Amino acid sequence: MTLITSGGDVDWGTLVAAVSGGTIAISGTVLADYLRHRHEQDRGVGERRRAVYIEFITAAGDCHARLRQIAQAPGAEADPDAAARAALSDAAIHEVRERLFIDATTDVAAAGQAMFQQLRALQRTVATGASLTSPVFHDAYHPYIGAVWIYRVAVRRELEGKPLAPEDFGWEGWDGRGRCPICQGAAVTGA
Repeated sequence: MTLITSGGDVDWGTLVAAVSGGTIAISGTVLADYLRHRHEQDRGVGERRRAVYIEFITAAGDCHARLRQIAQAPGAEADPDAAARAALSDAAIHEVRERLFIDATTDVAAAGQAMFQQLRALQRTVATGASLTSPVFHDAYHPYIGAVWIYRVAVRRELEGKPLAPEDFGWEGWDGRGRCPICQGAAVTGA
């Protein structure tokens, strides 16, 4: 590539083309590298969110299972209040909830907080010695179950963009009250 013609003049067209071509090649490489890095970063955020979303609902599920166990035989615990508080701390839900607030989108964090508040209401109910079959237990239990499903729906919407509705399962609502034999028995007897 000769930039100076035989007459000693510079071939500006060739020079401009060479500089432009080099600039475009370098810009393309930098842009491709930036996009690749951003894609990897976005994928990392998505994987981290998915992990904390699952960890949060798992911790809540562990706590819920322990609370149900306490309510199954409320007289078996010397101090149901201490046992109910221990269920929350043993599940480590407070720690996971903090990570949820850091990594989650606003919609999922809000749904998670609503679920946590309902779990705390259930925990306080069990702490009073309420039994699994008592109306007071079910008054706290069903709002918690509804909040769990709302959380699941928010996570699914964010991660997969797929809707989920109670009707998909043949249910009337998320809280399970319409499928609960104890609540339905109370409705029939008027209790």
